[in-house]
Amino acid sequence: MKRLSPWAILLALLVPFAIASADALTGSVTKQPLNMTAVIMFVIFVAMTLGITYWASLRTRTASDFYTAGGGITGFQNGLAIAGDYMSAASFLGISGLVFLSGYDGLIYSIGWLVGWPVIMFLIAEQIRNLGKFTFADVASYRFSQVPIRSMAAVSSLVVVAFYLIAQMVGAGKLIQLLFGLEYWMAVVIVGALMMIYVIFGGMTATTWVQIIKAGLLLCGATFMAFMALAHFGFSPEEMFRQATTHNVKGLAIMGPGTLIKDPINAISLGLALMFGTAGLPHILMRFFTVPNAKEARKSVFFATGFIGYFYILTFIIGFAAITLLAQHPEFFKEGALVDGMVKDPKGLIGGTNMVAIKLAQAVGGDMFLGFISAVAFATILAVVSGLTLAGASAISHDLYASAIARGRVNETTELRVGKIATFVLGLVAIGLGIAFEKQNVAFMVGLAFAIAASANFPVLVASIFWRGMTTWGAFIGGFAGLITAVTLTIMTKAVWGDTLGHLGADGKSVGLITLDNPAIISIPVAFIGIWLFSMLDRSERANSERAAFAAQRVRCETGIGAEGAAGH
Repeated sequence: MKRLSPWAILLALLVPFAIASADALTGSVTKQPLNMTAVIMFVIFVAMTLGITYWASLRTRTASDFYTAGGGITGFQNGLAIAGDYMSAASFLGISGLVFLSGYDGLIYSIGWLVGWPVIMFLIAEQIRNLGKFTFADVASYRFSQVPIRSMAAVSSLVVVAFYLIAQMVGAGKLIQLLFGLEYWMAVVIVGALMMIYVIFGGMTATTWVQIIKAGLLLCGATFMAFMALAHFGFSPEEMFRQATTHNVKGLAIMGPGTLIKDPINAISLGLALMFGTAGLPHILMRFFTVPNAKEARKSVFFATGFIGYFYILTFIIGFAAITLLAQHPEFFKEGALVDGMVKDPKGLIGGTNMVAIKLAQAVGGDMFLGFISAVAFATILAVVSGLTLAGASAISHDLYASAIARGRVNETTELRVGKIATFVLGLVAIGLGIAFEKQNVAFMVGLAFAIAASANFPVLVASIFWRGMTTWGAFIGGFAGLITAVTLTIMTKAVWGDTLGHLGADGKSVGLITLDNPAIISIPVAFIGIWLFSMLDRSERANSERAAFAAQRVRCETGIGAEGAAGH
């Protein structure tokens, strides 16, 4: 039954898709003509990845197989998978859209996300692999009381995963709705169901290979798009920038800072969240346990940084080239947004600025390339939500259930069953939230996910590895202080308090309770101060023994002595 289940579920998934496709072909769905190229490529990708899932399901028998692919992924493969996990819809669709909208300032997200990788490579990658087993909570709780630390780590991980999932699910729903003519809820259900199949049946092995395939497709597609776009400017970046300034209403202003983020405090706060949040994302940290040793973990980050850095250069080209090339297609814009070849209102692009890369694909490669990029964009979202779901399931089954609730008195089969049940529940929750938040602005959720990761996970992780003086209660209180501060301040921002919750000022415009757009500049110091203060105040016997255990942890951390393969330690 297990071997047939993925394919049986595929048939069930394709029923609503086929009905909607038939409706589109007969004209009953008028909101968007069906792109058959995109549909065919979508089906090919789904069938191929389900085949991988079937293959992986035959090899997923233990908890180690489910969570870490048995530690058998090479550094190069893991680096490509990490890139596939990290190059989300926010990266592909979002950054190119921000560059199209704001020019030079749109790069602040790509720079912030990229700068986080050297931090991971030189500061924590080896240590995580030497100390951990399945999740970053293994590292954070290595010499501390298991229940408080794992509970805190699991809660913060689930909050990060939830907000990240909402953004990806809504993005997937809107993309499929726009390009395939499906009803929004059908699109969200398809994404959620596929995600559950990959993780429940194939575990980390299937998720890894889905991410590797997706990364390869995305890098090839973005390379071709950037190449074709630059060909219009004689492969001269200078000419591309010059024409961009003549086709955008802001002129030379798009080549300087200040069009997206208005003041240095907000720029620093956002930069801190993106940089340190990268080093605290649970689905990224989890990937370091899929390789056999610390050397391969370090190689993973090296390759991932190269792939991701190259990709962000491509999004930069795509965003600037789109300013000129899309201006040659009035049909892409709403009335009044494009006047005499000048982009008067970038937000007037049909489908919104997040569709810049999709529209440029059509402009430089026609309907065939549009179909390919559409399918790749869908694959991008699917790979990311699979990684997020697996991270959330591991937090529930390994950290909360096996370690905190059962106190380690649980066999591997039961833990694996709980992990699969957790995956199913998380999938249903993601589908429900994706449908519920259809009309909401979800951009702030990605920022919130990074702010929470930077404010709760990163401080506890770094202090547990490098500071002898940290104690259980210091980590517990400091971590929760960062988590609560980040969530509270984010709710008070204009993006949430005003734009999402609808609070208006005297002038009728949305307002926030604070002027900050991202809370990291406050919440990160709160977490570190909380860790330091409550660790220093803890003079209990347990705290003294935790400090004494630091020396042995340090030896294992730096040398790997005692750290076996993921399957055995």
